Amino acid sequence: MYSEEYIVARTTLLDALEALEGHREALVLVGAQAIYLHTGAAHFAVAEFTTDGDVAVDTRILSSDPEIASAMRAAKFFLDERDGEQLVGVWASLREIGGVPAKVTVDLLVPDALGGAGRRAARVAPHEQGSMLKVHGLEAALVDCSVMSIGALQEIDTRSFSIKVAGPTALLISKTIKLSERVTARALERGRADRVKPKDALDVLRLLQAIPSGRLAEGFVGLLGDEVAGAVTSEALGQLPVLFGAADSRGSLLAAEAAAPEPSAVIAASCAALCRELIEALSARGIDV
Repeated sequence: MYSEEYIVARTTLLDALEALEGHREALVLVGAQAIYLHTGAAHFAVAEFTTDGDVAVDTRILSSDPEIASAMRAAKFFLDERDGEQLVGVWASLREIGGVPAKVTVDLLVPDALGGAGRRAARVAPHEQGSMLKVHGLEAALVDCSVMSIGALQEIDTRSFSIKVAGPTALLISKTIKLSERVTARALERGRADRVKPKDALDVLRLLQAIPSGRLAEGFVGLLGDEVAGAVTSEALGQLPVLFGAADSRGSLLAAEAAAPEPSAVIAASCAALCRELIEALSARGIDV
């Protein structure tokens, strides 16, 4: 049974994919919605839950037409704001969830390696600056991906689109780097505390639990030698044991927090055990972590 938030998030994602039909080849679904496509209903008391959609953009094959900002606005999306400032690459749409008005977002994200010289906004002419956000860690999604059919989660919406979806190893890499960056920033008292989301750690556990360690390890082997994805793949491998290598590691504890009411000690221990299993699978393939 899907949460109403997740159902609305999927509908909003389909609206964005429809608006960007001319760019479909350059788009890769990432984030929680991509993770759930691979993991299905994991054995947790807490159900799959997300209120947004994340789409990586491969600027190497992105066309100039339609202009992205114009296409999104024509589909009734607008750039979201926080504290009176317009956000980069975060496209919001007015919806209703449980009878309550809500903003649901679709983030258009460019891997940092392809985003140009800007600090946050990807510079991809002729597309409007600010329409896409540069994000470190998504590079592997452009390599480890495959085409899947993405449909609505409610019967009255019969739409279904074929789109590239990031593979499990790429998703594990991006989530690990995201967690590492935010945990580090919080420890150094930089950035907002609410950017460290326990749910991100639980998403990592979902992947480790649902995908065989050998398959994940093979993904790492292939990505390490890639020109675009190699650096972030190596970075994620260094951070995985730091975040999840022990039951009392920061990532393991965050996953246990997000999995409540599951027993926290069991969830944290599961993170550590699955992380060690992946490390052993990597070692068997000649990769030391």
